[in-house]
Amino acid sequence: MANEQQQIRGQRMAATFKAALPIMLGYIVLGLPAGILCHTAGMSVLQTFLLTACMYSGAGQYMVPNMLLAGSPVGAVMASVALVNTRQMLYASSLAPFFKGVGKGLSTLFAGTVTDESFGVNLFHLEVGNWTPWQATGVNLFSFATWVASVTAGAVIGSSVSIPTAIASFAMTSIFICLLASQRFNASKAVAGLAAAAGVIACKLLGVGGVAIFAGAVFGIVVGMLMPLRNSTDQHQGDAAASPRKGDER
Repeated sequence: MANEQQQIRGQRMAATFKAALPIMLGYIVLGLPAGILCHTAGMSVLQTFLLTACMYSGAGQYMVPNMLLAGSPVGAVMASVALVNTRQMLYASSLAPFFKGVGKGLSTLFAGTVTDESFGVNLFHLEVGNWTPWQATGVNLFSFATWVASVTAGAVIGSSVSIPTAIASFAMTSIFICLLASQRFNASKAVAGLAAAAGVIACKLLGVGGVAIFAGAVFGIVVGMLMPLRNSTDQHQGDAAASPRKGDER
């Protein structure tokens, strides 16, 4: 019996690592240039490590050194990063139904380590129904450890190696494309994705690119949530129209 439980735990751990592996590989590509950028902004290796460990945000990690290099005040940097990272609350709250009955410690750990990419992977597996909260948190932690190690390594080699940071932008875009392509599509998800893209484009055109991702995500979520309601209303109206009225009954 004990051997069976150990085997099951081992299989779940292997499945968790396999699910996190694409994110981990992507974070290596993203983390190294982020560490180099932090070095360019004048941060030491220790400062880069502490920033990465305490602020688990890829977008924020790139914003901080870029804004410091641009001469932005510390208050503006903190406010901008906080605004961009508010989307993490949406991710954690949307997955909360899958954590009913789970202890506060594990739930808090999961909510504090969820990212764009781990959210997409965990949502897919949780919807399938063969994924546990421990596995979902494991994906987060595998990804987090890889991100911290990669960014810190980038800071270490930053003084001797120059990597074009433009590569990181393409890498981040490609990760989102892969995550989107791996989802099981239906009408609601397709419309939500298009709405989110339209929201980001609109923000860019209006000159408010700093909140583009957050605003686009919120708009896509709202549209996606309204789709089932509309379908339900249309179906109800159709059923009402198809049912015979009292005067027409024979």
